[in-house]
Amino acid sequence: MHAEIHGHRGARGLRPENTLPGFAHALELGVDALELDVALTADRRLVLTHDLTVSAVTSTDVRPAFHGDPAFPYVGRPVGELTLAQLRTLECGVRVPRHPEDRFAPTQLPVPNTRMPTLGSVLGLMDAYGADGVRVHVELKSDPTRPDLSAEVGEFTEMVVAELDRHRRLDRAAILSFDWRVLRIARSLAPATGRYALIERATMDSAWLDGLRLEDFDGDVPAAAAEAGGTTLSPEHVMVDPEFARRAEKADLPLAVWTVNDPGRAAELLDLGAAAIVTDYPDRMIALWAERGMRAPKPVTPARPMSA
Repeated sequence: MHAEIHGHRGARGLRPENTLPGFAHALELGVDALELDVALTADRRLVLTHDLTVSAVTSTDVRPAFHGDPAFPYVGRPVGELTLAQLRTLECGVRVPRHPEDRFAPTQLPVPNTRMPTLGSVLGLMDAYGADGVRVHVELKSDPTRPDLSAEVGEFTEMVVAELDRHRRLDRAAILSFDWRVLRIARSLAPATGRYALIERATMDSAWLDGLRLEDFDGDVPAAAAEAGGTTLSPEHVMVDPEFARRAEKADLPLAVWTVNDPGRAAELLDLGAAAIVTDYPDRMIALWAERGMRAPKPVTPARPMSA
C-alpha cells in the first residue's frame, strides 16, 4: 500500500514548530506535505502561528517593536491585534527556561534567533529547496465561537488562496480547517485545491461544521465532511476505529490522521486504510515505512543557495 507522511507544523518534535528551520529540517528528512498554521495580523499579513493568542509555550518576548510600545509584552495578546513588526520581535526558536507545558523539550533541538515567519516566506523556502513534489497544507486558524479573535473567514480564505496562487502552488497545496466555513469558501475560490475537513471531539458541533448537525447524518462524521465540501477527512487519531474508517471509505474520503507520534499506533491506522499520517516526528514514520516495505518520501536539499 501507499500512504503519505505529513510533517506537522514542520517537524515539531525535532525543531521549533511553524518556523523556517523546522520546515527545512522536515524537507531534508523527507515528507509528502508540510503542514502549517496561519493567522492574520493587525496589518493584514499571513503569519504562522498555531494559537490565536501569542503562546508562551512557543514564543518569548525579547524587546518591543518600538520604544514605549504600549502593547508590549506581546505574549498572551491576540495575534490579530499585533502587527507583523511586533510579532517578528518574538523569539520562536528557544525558550529559556522551558515552559512547563512544552512536552517536546526532550527531543526538540532549539534554534536561537528564530522568528515567526509569514506564509510567503515558507513558500519561498520551498521554492529555494526546489521542493516541487512536496505539498503545502495550510491550516486556517479560525474559531467560529471566538469571532473576537478570528479573522473574517471570507477575507482570510481569499488571502490564503491568493498567496498560494502568487507562488503557483494551488495545484500543490491543500486548505485545512476545523472551521468548515473555510471549506465552503475555498471550494468556490479554488475548486481544484484539496480541502481537508479537520475534526476533533471538541469541534463536533454545528458552530464549527458550517451549520451542519451530525445528528442529521446519524452521527456519520465522514458523510457530514463530504457534504461540507471536504475532499479529505482529517480526524484526531483517537476518533479513528474500524467503523470510522469504514464510513470514510463509504463517503469516498481519504483519511489523513493527526497527530500520530507512536509508530505502533501509526501501524494500526495504516492497517485501517489511512491515506496519510500527520506526525511531529517524520523520522519515526520513515523508519516505520521502511520496516513495512513502503515507499517513503525522498529527502529534499536546497536547489539554490539560501540567503542569510
